[in-house]
Amino acid sequence: MGIFDSLHIGKGGLNAAQIQISVTGHNITNANSDYYTRQRVIQSAATPLHDVVPGDIGMGVKLETIVRIHNEFTFNKLKTSQSALTYTEYKSDVLQEVTNYFPTLQDADIFNDLKNYFESWNDFASNSDEAAQKLNLLRSSQTLVENINTSAKNLDAIIKRVNEELALTVDEVNLMLKQIAEINMEIQRAEANGISNSNDLRDKRDELELNLSRIANITTYKEDMTSSSRYGDDVTVTDQGRKYTLSINGVTLIDGPNYHELVFNDDEMKYGFGKIYYKIDRDRKIDISSKITSGKMGAMLDLRGRNINSNGELTDGILSLFKDELDTFAKTFIIATNNIYGEAAQESMNSDFLSEARANMTLQNYSKDINSGDFRVKIYNKNGDLIAQKSININPSTTFDDTRQGNSIVDDFNANTDDNNDNNLNNDVNDFFEAVYKYDPQYKIGHLQFNPKFAEGEYFIAIEDGRTNFSGVLGMSKFFEGDNANNINVAKDIREDSSKIIGGKTPVLGDNSMANEMVNLQNKNINFITKFSDTQSATIVGYYRYFATDMAATTEEVNTLNATNNALYNNIYSIFQSESGVNMDEELTNLIQFQASYGAAAKIITTVDEMLDTLLGLKR
Repeated sequence: MGIFDSLHIGKGGLNAAQIQISVTGHNITNANSDYYTRQRVIQSAATPLHDVVPGDIGMGVKLETIVRIHNEFTFNKLKTSQSALTYTEYKSDVLQEVTNYFPTLQDADIFNDLKNYFESWNDFASNSDEAAQKLNLLRSSQTLVENINTSAKNLDAIIKRVNEELALTVDEVNLMLKQIAEINMEIQRAEANGISNSNDLRDKRDELELNLSRIANITTYKEDMTSSSRYGDDVTVTDQGRKYTLSINGVTLIDGPNYHELVFNDDEMKYGFGKIYYKIDRDRKIDISSKITSGKMGAMLDLRGRNINSNGELTDGILSLFKDELDTFAKTFIIATNNIYGEAAQESMNSDFLSEARANMTLQNYSKDINSGDFRVKIYNKNGDLIAQKSININPSTTFDDTRQGNSIVDDFNANTDDNNDNNLNNDVNDFFEAVYKYDPQYKIGHLQFNPKFAEGEYFIAIEDGRTNFSGVLGMSKFFEGDNANNINVAKDIREDSSKIIGGKTPVLGDNSMANEMVNLQNKNINFITKFSDTQSATIVGYYRYFATDMAATTEEVNTLNATNNALYNNIYSIFQSESGVNMDEELTNLIQFQASYGAAAKIITTVDEMLDTLLGLKR
């Protein structure tokens, strides 16, 4: 070994200390950088000179590599916990907003409107001929339906917003998939020599993985996982290979430098609700909505709904369930009210315009809310005397106006039967009123009418329902119109003229029998039939309380789960930071140490330089 070997050792020490200082400086300056993983320079003794006297002579330091202090297992736990936290955070935020529109307090919002509504009917029943009471009833009814309309529109707006965010999130995912694939290509290129470590590129990829985990339940596979404890307390579990796949519940989105886009397809959806597809190639794609179960996107799908029927309507989802319950409340309220209002004697009766209701359609195929049973048609004279009545049966084969497969409403109504059992066929229901059914094939609309055969004001007709919901569903006599929470309203003729509100079952001044029935409606159990869940039997106020309480309970459940997920995430994040984060005190200590190493290596060089001077001086 010569003197120049000693000079080389000093130079190697200077170089090693300089790189240590550079890496430490890199750590320090990135202490506040998101997603940065601290790095360490790995060095060891250089290969010594062998077979020399008195033994092996060291050749200084050798730099092996620069590594990230990274634990892939902890990182995977962080991604999973972050996905779960974002999932419950998003659901919690949206549900809290929805719940604010439907307070559970007894004297708030729609609860208070219902209370005022029935009180107005009670006041009206006390004096059913007084114009002021009719006007008061109209106003309280309008306040109720307007608040129901507003609540429904708010809920629809939130569902629409979640759907729009979902579409934007798909675009965001595609951008990150592309970026990860590009980084994979750069890593392959940079590490092709088998020596280099693309630490900062891998940090960038980890950042994108974490961002993706906030959106969906991603999993990654990285080959050549290695574990090393040679760095003291800095235990690492890292991937050294270049093979990389990223998938969602078994569907591979990234394979090395190649990626597959997601597609939000709402082109053929009537209401703009789209499904999320995995694009296999230009012409092929598969629906993966059911596979996205966590992250922000999973929360959006759970809230909005994942399944869409052939009409473009959502068939599941928390918010869609709430909307269905609110629509069920409004629709059942309309039917129950109109059933009772149909008991009031009127000069004629006309149904709503019935979409797609051909004459041969059965009533129960037209609406699932029409039940089997009987309803009674009653005829009164102008003095209020009941002069004729008959029962009409509804069963699964009952049509509007076709007797080829069973009975029909028109045929049974117009049948020349002895309804009064007095052996006189000239004083029965069909002698005073006639049932007519008309269907317009151009507009596909049906219309049922019970028309008088005598001069206006001579005879009156009423329908006493036997739990068939015939009058209420078809709108034969309406206090409310509409069929859901968005369009429920006071009937147009009553809105325009409150004096048309009827209080009695007979056409006699002072009769308040129907109004009293309406007051008692608040105490009756009614079947509320939703699309998504079983039938609920409850009072009108009771069902609305069930709806508001169900919403509040769901929100509270999500809030509790979110608090748990937040605690788990904070715990795992703390572990991750302790392993991979920059500790400023430690880095400053290392900086002092490496500065001293640099000075010591420089001292070696200056010493060798003095030795060379001495050696050259001997020659002179």
